Amino acid sequence: MVAGSHRIDIHHHIVPREYVKSLNSLGITKTSGVTFPQWSESEMLEVMNRNGIRTAITSISSPGVFFGDSAFARDLARKCNEISAKLLTGNPQRCGAFATLPLPDVDGALNEIDYALGTLGLDGVVLMTNFGGHYLGDPLFEPVFEELNRRKAVVFVHPTDPAGGNPIGPNIPNSLYEYTFDTTRTITNLIYGGTLERNPHVKFIFAHAGGTIPFLAWRISLGLFMIPNAAKNAPKGFINYLQKIYYDTALSTTPYSLRSLQELVNPSQILFGSDYPFAPENLTSEQIKQLTSYDGFDAEARAQIDRGNALRLFPRLQI
Repeated sequence: MVAGSHRIDIHHHIVPREYVKSLNSLGITKTSGVTFPQWSESEMLEVMNRNGIRTAITSISSPGVFFGDSAFARDLARKCNEISAKLLTGNPQRCGAFATLPLPDVDGALNEIDYALGTLGLDGVVLMTNFGGHYLGDPLFEPVFEELNRRKAVVFVHPTDPAGGNPIGPNIPNSLYEYTFDTTRTITNLIYGGTLERNPHVKFIFAHAGGTIPFLAWRISLGLFMIPNAAKNAPKGFINYLQKIYYDTALSTTPYSLRSLQELVNPSQILFGSDYPFAPENLTSEQIKQLTSYDGFDAEARAQIDRGNALRLFPRLQI
């Protein structure tokens, strides 16, 4: 590790060849219109060293592991989580891991939570914004959130393709724009469906500064007057829940994004994220430059975003 490395990157993906091979067997060679990037443990650590990243909390990105076959999804989730556990064990201060779950298979997900968090000791779970068109506030997932709430788990929510596919055609990848909208959909669904109210001990992190949530927060908050049971399911008000969850900076480090996010939440709710390797090293480095030069955060706030806020969520990294 290079001296001076201090950042904790909570949005950092692994793309193991075993995972890619499993998806290739189904004819899946891309995710949201983007070819899977090359990845290796050694290159990951070198990129971290060159960019002042002390620890990466790793995760499997979209499209996840479920493609209509629960047995396939359970097997692939287990494989990915055991790979993540080996990465963590071999690099305990350099790597953490969010466990992959075989949702929408709820029974399989509950089994995997017990194994990944209880036996393997992973740091939390990663969920896609939707699973087969079921957004996270769907009652289908309530047993999963009850268990995550019982464990006071950290849940990283990453966007994926909406069920309707790409509404403007394949030439513009969903990851370029639709991901932000899908994050907005699932946050809205979680709050107005009452999941956040019923499960206050789950610590949610949403990718990419919450998508379009900071810009649309007030407009969506008007659902209190339009949505049946909104006052019951979100009694504290839509914006109050938004201000209690966490947001990462991945691909959101320009003033266009940060000004809006900063108006919505305190710096205590913002975490550094790179989106490596889907954001290659040159883009990871550029994001760090943008975040460092942003004039809206003082040195103390920047230190909290780079590291301090993540330490509250992952206290084992204090060592």
